[in-house]
Amino acid sequence: MKDLSMEQLTNQYFDVLQELGNIGAGNATTALAQMVGCKVDMSVPQVRLLEFHELGAIVGGDDQIMVGIYLQVEGDIEGSMMFIFTKATAAHLVNKLMCGMLGIDEENLEEYQFGEMECSAVKELGNIITGAYLNALSGLTNLKIYPSVPQLGIDMAGALLSVPAVEFGVLGDKILLIQTTFSDDVELDGYFILIPDMNSYEKILSSLGVL
Repeated sequence: MKDLSMEQLTNQYFDVLQELGNIGAGNATTALAQMVGCKVDMSVPQVRLLEFHELGAIVGGDDQIMVGIYLQVEGDIEGSMMFIFTKATAAHLVNKLMCGMLGIDEENLEEYQFGEMECSAVKELGNIITGAYLNALSGLTNLKIYPSVPQLGIDMAGALLSVPAVEFGVLGDKILLIQTTFSDDVELDGYFILIPDMNSYEKILSSLGVL
C-alpha cells in the first residue's frame, strides 16, 4: 500500500470521492438554508483531482479576492481542509444571515468592507459548511474526526492558497477539490479542498471497504 500515490488512489476510487462530495455538499446546502432562512439549491458537485498550482486558475485567478476558512483535521485521520468562496458570495450570505440589516448593496458586493461583526458571521458560516463536509466524511467512514478552531482569511486567492500549500508540500503532488454551486436568488460558488495525509487517505478508503 505504501507504494500507491494519491493520484492512483483517487483515480481508482473516484466514484467514492464523488459520493463524499454529494453528501457533504448536500449537508452544507441544508445547513445554509436553515441559517439564512430561505431555500437554497445546489448543483451536482464537481470533484476534481488537481495539481496544487492549478487551484488559483480554477477559483478565478490568483488575484481574485476570496474568503477562506482553513482548519486542521485530527482524530482517526489527519490533514487539513479549506473552504473558499468569493468575497461577493460571503457578503451576500452575511446580508441574508443578518436579514439585510447591514445595508449591504447587492449590486456592489465585491466592494463591501468586512468589519468585526461580518467576519464573525462569515466564520460561523464557514463552521457550518466545513462541519457539514466533515460530518459526511465521518458518517460514511465511521471514523472520529475533530476539526480545529477555523482561521478566517480575506485576501487574494494566491495568498489564501499559500496557507494549505505549506501543508501540501509534504503530502504529495495532487489535491482533491470539490466545487459546488449553491443558489437562492443568485448563484454562489464554493470550493472545498481536502488535504489528508497519505495514511489518512488509505484509512478513509479502507473504512469504506474499497481498499
